[in-house]
Amino acid sequence: MNKEAQIKAEAARLGFMSCGISRVRFLEEEAPRLEAWLNAGHHGSMAWMENHFDKRLDPSKLVPGAQTVVSVLLNYYPAPKDQQDPNAPKISKYAWGTDYHYVIKEKLAALLDFIQQHFGQVEGRAFVDSAPVMDRAWAKAAGLGWIGKHSLLLTKGAGSFFFIGELIIDLKLEPDTPTSDHCGTCTKCIDACPTAAILQPQVVDSNRCISHMTIELRDNLPTSAGNDLNNWLFGCDICQDVCPWNRFSSPHREPKFTPTPGLLEMSHSDWLEITNSVFKKTFRSSPLKRAGLKKLQNSITIIQNSKEQKNTEAMEERRDF
Repeated sequence: MNKEAQIKAEAARLGFMSCGISRVRFLEEEAPRLEAWLNAGHHGSMAWMENHFDKRLDPSKLVPGAQTVVSVLLNYYPAPKDQQDPNAPKISKYAWGTDYHYVIKEKLAALLDFIQQHFGQVEGRAFVDSAPVMDRAWAKAAGLGWIGKHSLLLTKGAGSFFFIGELIIDLKLEPDTPTSDHCGTCTKCIDACPTAAILQPQVVDSNRCISHMTIELRDNLPTSAGNDLNNWLFGCDICQDVCPWNRFSSPHREPKFTPTPGLLEMSHSDWLEITNSVFKKTFRSSPLKRAGLKKLQNSITIIQNSKEQKNTEAMEERRDF
């Protein structure tokens, strides 16, 4: 096998769903889109998105001498037996198990080690959503999928329930060919968003996005946000759940993505009663620690108050009738 095939075979052995290769370059077509998105304030409270503009568009500024981006996808779609209690506060599927940063970083380190052992002195770095790297753009360039109207990477064979990571290395490899867009005229993700956060295809206003409100926003939510949350405590999967391509999603095979024991059954009262020490111990390796217990409990309170208000209004309507 050639180098490219060997790297992809090793990526598969490590558990990655797919692996693609693209050549390092300045992302000229992404630059005006990123600039317009930032200027419009669509990044919400994520002020760090304004930093390192050039590095986001040119990987050689992150890894001197870089020639190749090796992009990988890791499936996290849950098994049919893993279902959240429909009455419980909703948590995005990606956060049910171990934090993906730990899982993917470990696998990417092993992949880089393989490359260095087999192809000589190769310098590079692994990235998992924790540095100024436009992972979806590079995955698209590597032929791993296209950018859906909800702004996430989509594939014909597996939908969008996967994580993206990459190695940026100074080894020159033959790049893969990008695929075409297969969203067509479908607007299900746009139509289903309860807060109208998808302004137009591939443009999401984070200020309206439930995931941003429940994870990234550092301040407590206003009491008026209860209806917007739609019972989502952490993250939101609505735009992915309605996407027709996700009917092809298959269960992951990563043991570390097995749901945290008891998580899927936790009720509103469970979340309000859990202590900070128990929370830290139970979710020490979970994405939920990013929000922190204080924010989660604030969201729960707002969700509950919103439900109680709706119930009161419904009772008054029936009484008037």
